[in-house]
Amino acid sequence: MSIKNSVVTIGVFDGVHIGHKAIIKKVAMRARRIGAKSVVVTFDPHPLKVLRPRHFVPSLISLKHRVKLIKELGIDNVLVMKFSKKIASMPPEKFVNDIIIRRLNAKEIFVGEDFCFGKGAKGRADVLKAIGQMKGLKVSIIQHVKKERVIVSSSLIRRLVVSGQINKVSRLLGRQYSILGTVVGGSKLARLLGYPTANINPHHEAIPPCGVYTVKVRFKKKLFKGIMNIGVRPTFYDHGRDEEPSIEVHIFDFGYRIYGKDLEILFVKKLRNEQKFKTIDSLVEQIKKDERIARRCLA
Repeated sequence: MSIKNSVVTIGVFDGVHIGHKAIIKKVAMRARRIGAKSVVVTFDPHPLKVLRPRHFVPSLISLKHRVKLIKELGIDNVLVMKFSKKIASMPPEKFVNDIIIRRLNAKEIFVGEDFCFGKGAKGRADVLKAIGQMKGLKVSIIQHVKKERVIVSSSLIRRLVVSGQINKVSRLLGRQYSILGTVVGGSKLARLLGYPTANINPHHEAIPPCGVYTVKVRFKKKLFKGIMNIGVRPTFYDHGRDEEPSIEVHIFDFGYRIYGKDLEILFVKKLRNEQKFKTIDSLVEQIKKDERIARRCLA
């Protein structure tokens, strides 16, 4: 990437939540004002996956989804850097020289107040500001964004996702919470029940708890309505078998062939927890009830 003049921000930006958006929008606005290119530098894999693999936490969204959301905020260029121990061990000043100034020709950089970089994460926001003063690089430090009296962070949102607090997650993201995934082959059990489903292989790791959800499904830039089940199908399998939760979505009034295609599934509301039914007929009756409730909810 060769850029003559840029305004930059750097970070993982997992989830692209309202705190991230506050920084990214300032970068885009400032770049337009001074006639520069706006650049977001992000990393893949997540630094924790490289530095502390045993303690790695699941990502909120995939890299593809992250880049898409960042570009939608008006950013000219997204630079995805492969994170490695070599990058992590760079002294802060060398990181600024080699990447921010020489590679990106940055005139200004915006970062959050918890920003850290370089060897041992010693390059914090105040260190960056001091280096910037020596190098002629303007550094703007953006304060944390608070929502509902708490600081918005990716780690907080991860905890909310896995505990099923989807509505709060959506408020902190500033958009409807969604997952991206590829349609893969499945057991076809739902088809036998009269409710064909698309089995989803998610592109990231943080998934809400088991249950039945009202959802919208984005495919080919169109939104469809449906219901989704995350779970281990206890009616069909004994406890302990098939323990990895499956993700299946039944899309209402839908006739596309989507095997191997990517879908975005937007969560609207949790209908109920996953249940074990005594008979297949009682399961089918419950699915019919779920569909009626979901259609009313989505009307």
